[in-house]
Amino acid sequence: MTTADAIIALELGHYRLREQIGGSAYGIIWRASGPQATRDVAVKLINQEQMDRALPAQRERWTSSAHNEIAFLQSLEPWDERHIVRLMDSGWHDGLPVLALELMGSDLGKHMIALKGRGESLPLTRALNWIAQINQALAKVHQYGWRYLDLKPANVLLDPHLHTVKLADFGTNRELGSLQAHSYAGTANWQAPEQFFPTNLGGYATSARSDYFSLGAMLYFLVTGGMPLRFCADCGLAYREHHVAGADLLRSRNGGEIPSALQLDEEERFAAAIAQDKRDAALDLLRALLHIDPAQRPRHAIQISRMLNAIQGVKPARGEFDAVDPVLGMHRPSAINGWQTMRAA
Repeated sequence: MTTADAIIALELGHYRLREQIGGSAYGIIWRASGPQATRDVAVKLINQEQMDRALPAQRERWTSSAHNEIAFLQSLEPWDERHIVRLMDSGWHDGLPVLALELMGSDLGKHMIALKGRGESLPLTRALNWIAQINQALAKVHQYGWRYLDLKPANVLLDPHLHTVKLADFGTNRELGSLQAHSYAGTANWQAPEQFFPTNLGGYATSARSDYFSLGAMLYFLVTGGMPLRFCADCGLAYREHHVAGADLLRSRNGGEIPSALQLDEEERFAAAIAQDKRDAALDLLRALLHIDPAQRPRHAIQISRMLNAIQGVKPARGEFDAVDPVLGMHRPSAINGWQTMRAA
């Protein structure tokens, strides 16, 4: 078992573990001090105790996830890291892959809990700004040819002083180019319907638009002061109690259909938190992101960026560089547009 003061030797340096700051069944995160005169980092280790108890297939999947995350982060250009957590170092420890990542102050889940504890609310402008930053991060993931599939508050790291956010934890990434249904992936409380409810042939048929549903769930969460969508909470409970069989249970309670993702009272709660002049545009975005049918959700980050601008009454000049949408602004090919130059509609 890895303990405080243990030394982890990676490719670029040695890191002394200080305190455990996070973790799950899959990984454990430690604050660690690195080489002299460098900032502390977050060292991500595979949970060794869980590995020892897991079946061979599960152990292979966890190791493969860590490899995928390292490969994705290493493929990024320096300018891609504005809203994606930076990989500082990587290597091996006790025969398992390890990541050393930039250390951020908090995550959106912890931040919202802290706000609620102080009786404070998140300003709408800041909530929309964070959604725009997450949208930019997802655009980068999609541009590099991946689906993210695990967007949730705990995976959005926050710099509370600069009010900037970064996407983290890329072990769930699946290739965009693969059209095959895949095994279960992600976190039930934040998943798109197609991530939780399998196809008739088995497996889960996701796409980049699955990430946009989770972005809608995040938008609702931030605007309503940390309230989860009932659809997501029900999926989370069903998964905890029945694992993947929980999907059939929820469908049976809804006449065999997938339940609606957004209820009328939830629309009303969301609208009540928004000024009258911004309300219709905000509801348009929420409904689009949370559509049960993936084909009815926004097509790409550009569309989401424009809808966010509409909420705030901003209309960028045609052809102007859009920092929220660097794929369009730089006219760069991407996986989401078939590696063809994307042009404004």
